[in-house]
Amino acid sequence: MARPAPQAGGIGEHGVPIAPGVRVPDAVLRFAFSRSSGPGGQNVNKLETKAELRVAIDDLPLSGRVKGRLRTLAGDRIIGAETYTDQEGRHRTRAGDLVLVAREFRSQSQNKSACLDKLRDLIVQAQAEPKVRRKTRPSRGSVERRLEGKKHRAQIKRGRGGASE
Repeated sequence: MARPAPQAGGIGEHGVPIAPGVRVPDAVLRFAFSRSSGPGGQNVNKLETKAELRVAIDDLPLSGRVKGRLRTLAGDRIIGAETYTDQEGRHRTRAGDLVLVAREFRSQSQNKSACLDKLRDLIVQAQAEPKVRRKTRPSRGSVERRLEGKKHRAQIKRGRGGASE
């Protein structure tokens, strides 16, 4: 019986697996490396270990709602975004690059992995559909119990005054 060919670490012509059900093409992920600051001895002065990941949000294979939540979660880490008002009067955002930086490690490959982990965390958070809040009314019994408790506390406090003669 023939075995299937092994995958090349998840990276290949189908892209990089970022989150459950999300594979990003390699061309969409743009990495840049520069010299990192902080401690590290001579590594800091001569090696480019700081990793910067740029991803165009519109190039990610996500639904519009997930992209919107991703933009909200990313906040100031998005640069070059353009805001406009659509025909219904709603504010919309288009374009923009998500910029993630990692300089925690002294190795370029570890910082690159840290950038991908940060992207993965953001996408997983954005994929979580927020629970719709439904207005509810307190039951008559709970309202009565609350008011009864307030009356009881007021009675206790009134009794603390003491007799002044």
